[in-house]
Amino acid sequence: MLNTGAGRWNNPKEFPWTTPGLPMYATEAKIYAKYILEHVKDPKVAILGQHDELGKEFSRELRAALGPDADRIVVAEESYELSDPTVDSQIVKLMNSGANVFVNVTTGKATSQSIRKVKELGWNPLHILFSGSTASNILQAAGQENARGIITIKYRKNAGDPQFADDPAMKEYEAFRAKYLPNVDPNNDLAFIGYAQAVVMARILEAAGDDLTRKNILKQATNMKNVTSPALLEGISYNTTPDDYSPFKTLYVAEYDGRLWKPVEKLSVD
Repeated sequence: MLNTGAGRWNNPKEFPWTTPGLPMYATEAKIYAKYILEHVKDPKVAILGQHDELGKEFSRELRAALGPDADRIVVAEESYELSDPTVDSQIVKLMNSGANVFVNVTTGKATSQSIRKVKELGWNPLHILFSGSTASNILQAAGQENARGIITIKYRKNAGDPQFADDPAMKEYEAFRAKYLPNVDPNNDLAFIGYAQAVVMARILEAAGDDLTRKNILKQATNMKNVTSPALLEGISYNTTPDDYSPFKTLYVAEYDGRLWKPVEKLSVD
């Protein structure tokens, strides 16, 4: 199970032994398109994306999900190289397009820079941020107040998030961490993700029973039905088929309140 949502890994015919562990970029893009069309009157979308597979795939999937009017709805698109010192000029061009929706498919410093620049310019679009760039360190570098009101998708809890301080699954993880990983920071989200994925793998092995052949383990991994994990938000579960390895079709849309991501709506796509 790869920690990616890239579409190339949802390819059972060519890569039968590789399954994606995150929401597919296509699923995330479909959720955003659905949200835009339902909540924004006369949407005019501007896209900023990395000049790589991530940016290109996300743009392609978003346009497809926006439907036959996509060429009218998407009024501007800019890209950037990872080596670019800033993305300021791209943000200015996107603002000048008259867009009222900004789909931000950036990572790392480009995300922090873009969030700051949008506020600096006084631009107030519906700001949608790629879910892979919502970590607290990125938002802190951008200025948490600058990030207030940004929309993203959420499907899992985060270690150290006070919203889940009393969550039974988080308490169980903390007991596990304290016993077996005492030197790991309780707020280390990567450690929590690893733990949660290990739990899913254990459930796949349990489903395989005494037949622990590669063939049967793959069969169980690609026939998951409502399999839960300590990390998943309520109402979210793993569901896969032998023809579609995409693990999630239902996700939450969440809004940043300046401190925390607050789920506001649960949406499903085909």
